[in-house]
Amino acid sequence: MVSSTADVFEGGLARESIVPSRKRIKLPPWLEVAKPRLIPLLLATTLGGMALTEEWPVSSSRLLCTLCGGALASAAAGVLNCLWEQDLDGRMQRTSSRALPSGRLSPKGAFIGAISCTLLASVLLIAGVNCLAAGLSLLGICSYVLLYTAFLKPRTPQNIVIGGVAGAIPPLVGAAAATGHIGVGGWWLFCLVLVWTPAHFWALALLLKDDYQAVGIPMLPVVKGSVATAVAISRYGWITVFLSAFGVWVLPEGGLLYGLLLCPFNVRLIQMINKLNQNPDSSDGAKGLFRWSILYMFGICLLLVMSRSPMAVQFDLQGFSLLKNLAMGFPVY
Repeated sequence: MVSSTADVFEGGLARESIVPSRKRIKLPPWLEVAKPRLIPLLLATTLGGMALTEEWPVSSSRLLCTLCGGALASAAAGVLNCLWEQDLDGRMQRTSSRALPSGRLSPKGAFIGAISCTLLASVLLIAGVNCLAAGLSLLGICSYVLLYTAFLKPRTPQNIVIGGVAGAIPPLVGAAAATGHIGVGGWWLFCLVLVWTPAHFWALALLLKDDYQAVGIPMLPVVKGSVATAVAISRYGWITVFLSAFGVWVLPEGGLLYGLLLCPFNVRLIQMINKLNQNPDSSDGAKGLFRWSILYMFGICLLLVMSRSPMAVQFDLQGFSLLKNLAMGFPVY
C-alpha cells in the first residue's frame, strides 16, 4: 500500500521548505528510502476503511497485524520507487544527495530490504488477518511501482489521476481486514482518496514545476501551465467536497455527527482552492493548499473513527429524533 504522493516527501531543498521537519530530522539511509513520512496517512485511511464496516471495532490483534502489515508494504513500495528512479534522482541537483544516488545505500541492500518488507507484510497479513487484505496490499505495491512510477509518470500529465489508484487501496485493505470483503463504505473511501489525490499532488507540483521540467517529467503544471492546473485542482477539489458528504449515509452509525464536523473541513478546503485560483503562480497559495490537503484527509479519517463511538451513536439517535419531531410539528421538550 502506498500513495502516489510519495514524490511529495522524497527530499530535496524545495521540499524542505514545504515540510520544515525535514530540516530537523536526518534519517538513516535504510529508513530514508522507505519514505516513513508517507506511512501515517496511508495507515489513517486503512483505519478509516475499517471504521466504515459493521465489524468495527475490530480485535486488537487484527488491528495491529493490519497496520503493521500495511506499514511494511508501504515501506517496500517506497524502496522500490527509489530503486527505479535512482538514475533520475542522480541527475537532479535537489535529489542527488538521496541515499541511493549518493551511494550511502547500495542498490542491492535496498532491493533486499524491499523484498524482505514485502514478504514480512504478506506473512503478517495472511497469518493475522486474511488473504484478501494481503492480496490488496501486494496490488498496492505493484500499482504504485509499475503502473504509476514506471509507466504513467514519465508519459502523461494525467499520471496522478490514474496512478492515484495506488494511494486509494489502503481503505480497501482496511475494509477487507475487518470483514473479509469490501463493502460500500470501503469503495466510497477508495473513491474519495482517488479524487482527493490530484488536487493534493498538483498543489505541490506547482511548486516543483521547474524541477520536473528539467528532467522531462510531464506533470500537469509543466504541460498545461499554472492557470490550467489551478482550474483542474478546483475541479477535483469540488468533487472531493461533494463525495465526502456521502459519508453521512455510508457510515453504519454516527453519520449525523460526521456530517456536522465535516463542514468546516470542506469550507476550509474550498477557501484554499479559491485562494490558489486567484493567483495560480503564488507559492504561498500552493503551499497552503498542499499542507491543508494532508490535514484534510487525516481529519476525514479521524471523523470516521469518532463517528463510530458510542457518544456519536447517541448523538445520532437524539439528533434524528429532534429532526423528526420538528418535521412533524411536534413540540420539543
